[in-house]
Amino acid sequence: MIRATLDKQPHEVAKMFDDVAANYDLTNDVLSLGQDRRWRKEVAKAVDARPAQKVLDLAAGTGTSSLPFTATGAYVVPCDFSLGMLREGKKRHPWLPLTAGDATSLPFADDVFDAVTISFGLRNVQDTDQALRELHRVTKPGGRVVICEFSHPTWAPFRTVYEEYLMRALPPIARAVSSNPDAYVYLAESIRSWPDQRALARRLQQAGWTKVAWRNLSGGIVALHRGTKPL
Repeated sequence: MIRATLDKQPHEVAKMFDDVAANYDLTNDVLSLGQDRRWRKEVAKAVDARPAQKVLDLAAGTGTSSLPFTATGAYVVPCDFSLGMLREGKKRHPWLPLTAGDATSLPFADDVFDAVTISFGLRNVQDTDQALRELHRVTKPGGRVVICEFSHPTWAPFRTVYEEYLMRALPPIARAVSSNPDAYVYLAESIRSWPDQRALARRLQQAGWTKVAWRNLSGGIVALHRGTKPL
């Protein structure tokens, strides 16, 4: 389910993602100035998917984020709450086993996946801690989690410039390239209200993950968190 904050209810946010599905990947590429492609490459390296391994790609949207994992020979399950995103993904990648699912109650058995990952979706889940526990539940002992999420730039002057971009420059750019520019105002607000790197690491540990660490990308605009499920 989706975080019912910022004056939006879960069903409203789900509809929002349905509405932007067709141009979602293009819009993200424009708004991030192409950085999203670099970020996804770093996710693929961190997940380190291998042939015959099972990987859960949560908040997979249209399935674009799953393609680097399939290229390694891993079996990838793209999972998302937005039926609009999944329908668009099925048109583009009909071979992918796209699956509808709620991050707080995943439709998978315990100890199934060698790796689980979520990129730019965790902050939109209504109960972050429950989602982290669910990811832990469906991961095999010794398996790994990789979370790529917008975070907080570490250099204060840059952080100020970045927040100004989010709230001032992002909406007009979104109006030019997105089918639902209001959605990106909501997303900008959700980025500003998201916990910083250290706070998210603590929540991973509280959910049962060990060896938790993070690495900043693009000066902390994005953080890549990792953890391991104990044997």
